[in-house]
Amino acid sequence: MKNKIYKLYEPNSLKEFLEFYKKNPNEKFVYVIQHPPERINILSASDFGHLVICLSNTGSDSQVVYSTGPALRKLQKCVKEFRKQDYLLAIGDPMLLVLAGIAINDVTNGQFNQIKWNNKTFRYFPLEVDVYNKGGQDG
Repeated sequence: MKNKIYKLYEPNSLKEFLEFYKKNPNEKFVYVIQHPPERINILSASDFGHLVICLSNTGSDSQVVYSTGPALRKLQKCVKEFRKQDYLLAIGDPMLLVLAGIAINDVTNGQFNQIKWNNKTFRYFPLEVDVYNKGGQDG
């Protein structure tokens, strides 16, 4: 379990993340699109890498209300270091999740990993996403 959590919406945490990222190129990261509510514990997701929380769950970051442009630009900045070995944890405002998928798609050419919570086993499991693969086992 990786115990470091980076909150990219906090300037000092962003700086700390970028320094750690540069010094530790083999580490994996789990990009959490929006900070979860207090009642949701995502710490077990750190089994897949260090948690990187892109947006807060309060204030102007918390929802897409009138325009997707500002939120997309914030997410593009947050995921610009995203690599194929990293993971996306989709939690938060559904529109932010769509925009995050678009931003990550642009960085990874449509290939990325995601982790998903399973309510029956009470654990996360990994999924591979390949946006442009039209064939393969899934058809």
